Amino acid sequence: MRIAISADTSIDLTKELIEENNVHTIPFEILLGDKQGYDGEITCDEIISFVDEKNILPKTAAVNQFRLEEHFENLKKDYDAIIHFTLSSQLSCTNNNAVEAAKKFENVYVVDSLSLSTGVGLLVLYASKLVKEGLDAKEVYEKCLARVPAVQASFALKRLDYLYKGGRCSSLAYFGANIFGIRPQIIVKDGKMISGKKYKGDFAKVVKAYCRDVLEQFNTPDLSVGFVTYTTAEQDVLDIAINAMKERGFKEVYVTRAGGTITSHCGENCLGILYLNDGE
Repeated sequence: MRIAISADTSIDLTKELIEENNVHTIPFEILLGDKQGYDGEITCDEIISFVDEKNILPKTAAVNQFRLEEHFENLKKDYDAIIHFTLSSQLSCTNNNAVEAAKKFENVYVVDSLSLSTGVGLLVLYASKLVKEGLDAKEVYEKCLARVPAVQASFALKRLDYLYKGGRCSSLAYFGANIFGIRPQIIVKDGKMISGKKYKGDFAKVVKAYCRDVLEQFNTPDLSVGFVTYTTAEQDVLDIAINAMKERGFKEVYVTRAGGTITSHCGENCLGILYLNDGE
């Protein structure tokens, strides 16, 4: 049985990982004022420059049912089954659109990641591993579903501008963060973004404390692979997160830059460590 691994572009995997694992992606749409394009065509830097210049937040459009039907139809020409991963159903209607599109085909399985960015990417890599091991599509689907609750996805933010403008944090939290210099932690829980710990100080110190706290709180990691994912960050800040992961014992630490979809909602100076928290 030939099985296609598919996902929307919110997975934030590098081109190398996508090619190595034969992942078929379908992009979100992004609107920068009057300009419309796809995630991947419109870059992270372009989004940040647009917001700085216009003080207008980008808009993202979920992958609609029609585009997903076309996507699945094209894949079915070469594959017997499809396992498709989506951004959390609590953050986008893309998952519902994929579920509806999948009803028109046989052997198309849709996984609601209840996560975002490389949190979804972790499940995609796991699925690819299982396919390479020879499991059938239903087995891969069920095993991936079982690991959804184990995804640890969180981020440290320097500023709340994007989340505030996008309606994902209150005006009180936004102005309080600005006045007191608070750098918040955002945790993805049950598919939603919630506020975690609050930090103060320069971003390098914040990231160091954030990594320590995450690794202590979510302390049963699958050490085979983890991600450091960011929108913008200085190299010394990235090194802090990479070293924290390596010191904890992660065998493979991938560093990825967030794409347009995630950047549109989280903005610049956002960094997270992500891994599956179901190790021994």
